[in-house]
Amino acid sequence: MQRTIFNTPIVTPILRQLARLMLKLHGWRVVADRQALELKKYVLLGAPHTTNWDGYYFILTALKLKLVPQWMGKDKLFAFPLGGIMRWFGGIAVDRSKANNLVEATITQYRQRDSLVIAVPPEGTRGAAERWKTGFYHIARGAAVPVVCGFIDFPKKEVGLGPVMQMGENLAAELARLGEFYAGKIGKFPQRYTPPV
Repeated sequence: MQRTIFNTPIVTPILRQLARLMLKLHGWRVVADRQALELKKYVLLGAPHTTNWDGYYFILTALKLKLVPQWMGKDKLFAFPLGGIMRWFGGIAVDRSKANNLVEATITQYRQRDSLVIAVPPEGTRGAAERWKTGFYHIARGAAVPVVCGFIDFPKKEVGLGPVMQMGENLAAELARLGEFYAGKIGKFPQRYTPPV
């Protein structure tokens, strides 16, 4: 298993304590669906995504909940000198010239591992977009894993894991279902949020 900020002996337990302290000092509450905490493989959505602060609170939350999330990125992001840092923060390099695309490469990663949580910001950007990118849906369907609704809500100062959802055959229906959950979650800059539908 790849060593990351979330599973490095000696270092990670210290970071978990620091994460708990920072969340408390910031006045944030972490909530988590019990079923999500028991899963070993799933696609973790991260929404709304309207600021770089989302990543900061995501890392603190993952540390507190003892999650080991990873994310997929083009292999160019992992070149020297930042490659080691990117991997330590959970990055998995993907050579897109050898795989059909990032979706297929990610599905392959799920099939090859006993446990894997891939974090995906479905909006694809911190700014307003036209619609959610649907790669997460195709990954979940292709790898036969559920989607867990990771969320952040700045007015309530809440962050965590929402419901576990199995993705059905109807993409529009699943986006509508996700939209219902995320409708009550507000990012730091609400005007930048892109709803699923």
